[in-house]
Amino acid sequence: MRGVTETVDVHVPVRTAYDQWLQFESFPQFMDGVESVRRLDDRHTHWVTRIGGVRREFDAEIIEQTPDELIAWRSTGGDSEHAGVVAFDRLGDADTRVTVQVDWQPTGVVENVGSAVGVDERQVKGDAKRFKEFIERRGGATGQRPGDTPRSGG
Repeated sequence: MRGVTETVDVHVPVRTAYDQWLQFESFPQFMDGVESVRRLDDRHTHWVTRIGGVRREFDAEIIEQTPDELIAWRSTGGDSEHAGVVAFDRLGDADTRVTVQVDWQPTGVVENVGSAVGVDERQVKGDAKRFKEFIERRGGATGQRPGDTPRSGG
């Protein structure tokens, strides 16, 4: 397995950063190569990606989750073997450190060559930078935390 770790500090509260990360359907807005992510239930998602001309379709399962601190996942089916964790560390009332670690098993010539020349590292680094720009520009998550019910009144 190969792995990449990238850290980015974002100027939003930890809850905002965490809640946005749970909005999987928004990933194509800041993750290059992610065509779509569909939530199947509270723990399962279905992904379609195209990275370096290679299209992958797979399911993933959240295997560990601590609100406002950590989300860990692994692929469960399809043509991509990977796992990862994203950690959220409160730096202050309005600042959060987001650390993304992704481990995967490249398959085929294109993925192995891409990994050897650092394409995967640039991908994760770029996605983290785009997440920072996305969440700071918005100032809030694009949806509610899964499981939350809408608040009424005002």
